[in-house]
Amino acid sequence: MVGRRQTLQDLKTIQSCFSCPAREEGLFCQLGPAALARLDEIRQSVLYPKAAQLFGQGEPPRGLFVLCAGTAKLTTKSVSGKSLIVRVAEPGEVLGLSAVVSNMAYDVSATTLELCQANFIPRDLFMEFLQGHGEVSTRVAHHLSIELRRAYNQVARIALASTARAKLAGLLLDWADRDGQLAAAGARFRLRLTHEEIGALVGSSRETVARILSEFRQKGLIRVEGASVTIPDLHRLEALIS
Repeated sequence: MVGRRQTLQDLKTIQSCFSCPAREEGLFCQLGPAALARLDEIRQSVLYPKAAQLFGQGEPPRGLFVLCAGTAKLTTKSVSGKSLIVRVAEPGEVLGLSAVVSNMAYDVSATTLELCQANFIPRDLFMEFLQGHGEVSTRVAHHLSIELRRAYNQVARIALASTARAKLAGLLLDWADRDGQLAAAGARFRLRLTHEEIGALVGSSRETVARILSEFRQKGLIRVEGASVTIPDLHRLEALIS
């Protein structure tokens, strides 16, 4: 999964909330002109290098982050120090929202997987924005319910899957559904995590992930070219889950 180093020229930065390509589906999408203009005023657009931490588990909620470009991993640690990747956040997602609304510590850590652009909104300004624009409150409630459902699905995939193969198959299908480009040859997507990080996401070791991916390739369930993964037949991989 070693590729060309990403540069600033590769990153498609967003200059304004009005021109954001994710406006149709994100938390702050389809807001009225007044609310969107105020959002543009209070946001702080920042570029983060790969492996930069946006916020850490247990830290007070100083604000939320709107991921404009690039991806980030959300991780949690147990008391014993064991780390688990909760999920990978994509452009358009809002990170730290539940902590900011509840005024409780961040329950996960957010770390960039590549060069990223994110809008930071301080908590005090966001709460004022929330109180001043009622339309945003409804969207926040809807977004939090989506986060809860996503967490349920994550737990179900790890806890209910009968084997490590089923867990990994489910994860690959999730990525194909979210990020894949469908074609006659199947679904193709970019693999952004290392074997060790994938293991942390599905509750397996790096060695187990490498062995199962190799098995999937030998059986023709997936094709791997660098960081690109193709699933020729989604139904064959789905059969491993059931």
